Formats: sequence, structure tokens, C-alpha cells
Amino acid sequence: MRRIQINPRPDWQKKVEETGLVFHTAGGVPYWDESAYYEFSMAEVLEIEKATNELSRMCIEAARAVIEGNRLAELKIPETVWEPIWDAWENEPPSIYGRFDLACDGNGSIKLLEFNADTPTSLLEAAVAQWFWLQETRPRKDQFNSIHERLVKKWEELKPRLDGGTLHFGYVDDPEDVMTATYLRDTAQQAGIKTDSILMGEIGWDGGKRRFVDMNNKPIDAIFKLYPWEWLVHERFAPELIESYRSTQWIEPIWKMVLSNKGILPVLWELYPDHPNLLEAHFGDPHGMKEYARKPLLSREGANVSLRGAEGVTETAGEYGQEGFIYQKLAQLPVFDGMRPVVGSWLVDWEAAGMGIRESTGPITDNLSRFVPHLIG
Repeated sequence: MRRIQINPRPDWQKKVEETGLVFHTAGGVPYWDESAYYEFSMAEVLEIEKATNELSRMCIEAARAVIEGNRLAELKIPETVWEPIWDAWENEPPSIYGRFDLACDGNGSIKLLEFNADTPTSLLEAAVAQWFWLQETRPRKDQFNSIHERLVKKWEELKPRLDGGTLHFGYVDDPEDVMTATYLRDTAQQAGIKTDSILMGEIGWDGGKRRFVDMNNKPIDAIFKLYPWEWLVHERFAPELIESYRSTQWIEPIWKMVLSNKGILPVLWELYPDHPNLLEAHFGDPHGMKEYARKPLLSREGANVSLRGAEGVTETAGEYGQEGFIYQKLAQLPVFDGMRPVVGSWLVDWEAAGMGIRESTGPITDNLSRFVPHLIG
């Protein structure tokens, strides 16, 4: 694993915009950063793939332990949604994708930091933008990246379950969310699925039919929503959502609230103590750990995280933490040119499909962390 500095393409902004990555710069600072790339050996990629598939299997077992073991309260999941979670778990509605954030030290150590199981982003960057960067700049090289093909294949498998109906794609009016949902919609269309888009705030409720409807008053039979379940279940229409959960097919399914909750990390450690791909983790307190990360059960983009280690204490602000925290052994991220990379390892249909790298100067990956392409050397 090496970080190699290069010169960006002179017209890189135009190039990535052509792939749909219109949010390539934030506050005048590039979010997409092709002034460097990460090179991995094939052996390293195979190890990341192996660890990802192993963690996928373990996470399903951890979800089983929580749902079938009646431990939803430990993750502070509202009791009002327990029944829909149980129902979704039993009936196995479609699940498309997810992203593990991994600490890879370049010397064979691969540790799970967290699982973005419900609404993972940086998808367009990983699946499309870095692939086209590779094809233009280093076409003789390869990349760990079959995300796009696997997404289309998964939608093709799901098409019969939609019975020829329309699959809606719901999102909020944010450039990253709009383009991520648009990209996913495009992969579904390539699979021959009829689609439509809708802002989450435009979803209506037909009191007579007791159904969610779109702006044309057409029932929403199936919807991919780029909107977290932990927000949905606290919305004004949450009672209607719970009432109608069997008449609307939500993707991702509601049971993935369990895996997107940081509480799954202590459960994984309970089930698989000392597993080489896990970091020690506990509910409530550090359990004697001297160096650890304190993470809210529910948080996004590194908000409200506190790290305690040899470098002292590093904390981020935010609006999370009301539900409680977990404590996870501090992972040592490698440092290349002053940058600390985190590997985002993508799952499609519960199998490893590719990866993307985000890096930052500090030890916490947040919404300002940059996306850097990779290749196999």
C-alpha cells in the first residue's frame, strides 16, 4: 500500500462532472483529489476482499443475535418499530448495498471501524469517477471495482419482485444525495426497471387507501430511499409508515437499522472476540481500554466522536449522542505524506464489490475528508 503523488489532469473538474460528480469541490477545496493515488498489491486487495466477505457474514449473524435475541432496546431502537423490524427480518425484503469503513495499515492488518449499512454515500466516486480516471490516465492498470456491474446485476435479480411496477427513488435536495440517488436509479434502469424520482418531502399519504403516494397520487409500491431509517421513524408520518410497512417495499429494509447502529460493534465483539478484523468494543464504558474511540450509537460523517490516545484527545462537534455511546479500541491509521486513509469497502448483495479511499490530515474521517482514487500495482 503506497500513496503516490501525481499531477491532476488539467481539466479534471470537467472530467469528473461528466461522470456526474458535480460536488467535487467544497468551500473552494477539492473533495475529489487526484493529486495522488493509492497503489495496492493484488495480495492486499485479495485480503481486503476476504475480510469484507468475512465481516459481511459476521454482521448478518450479529443482526440475528440482536433481532432474534430481543436486544433492540440495547441499541436504543424505538419500540414502535420492533414489529416492522422483526417482520422485515423474517421476510427478507431486498437489500442492495453497504460500505465497511476499514483501517488498513499496509502491513496486513485490516480492522472494521464501522458499517454504513443504510445510506452509504461516496458511491458515485468509487463506482464511476475513479474508474474513468483510471481508464484515462493509467489504462494498463486495474482497480478493485466491479460495483457498477454488480449493482445492475442485483437490480436484474430484483426486477421480477417488482411485478412490472415503478421503483421510486427518494432523496433530499442536496447535491451529493441527488447525484447518488440518480446514479443508483440509472443502474436500476439499465436493469430494465421502470423508475421515478421523488424528494422525501414530496411523499404524500392517501388517507382513504392508507398508502403512501407520489406527486401524481400514484401509490408507492417500492422505493429506494437515500434517507436514514433513524430519521424516518421520528418523522411526522412515522405512525403511517409503521401502519403500512407491508404495503410499501422500502429499500434498504428497516431491519438494517440494526447494522447502521454503532451498537452492532460491541455485539460483533461479543460474538467474535479477538477476531483479527475487529476492534474491541463495548457498550457504556471503555472496560479498561486506555486508548479508545467514543462513538454515538447514531451519528454521521464523524460527528460527536472522541478519540483518546497517545496524541491526546481529539473531539468533533455535532448533534448526536442523545441515545448513548459505544467505546471502541483506537485504530492506528497509517500516515502517508501527512494523510490518514480509510478504506471504504463496498458490498453489493452482501459480497465485496470494490473500494474507495477517503483521507484526512486528522485522525477522524469527516465530511471534509477527500476522496482519492486507487489502482492495483
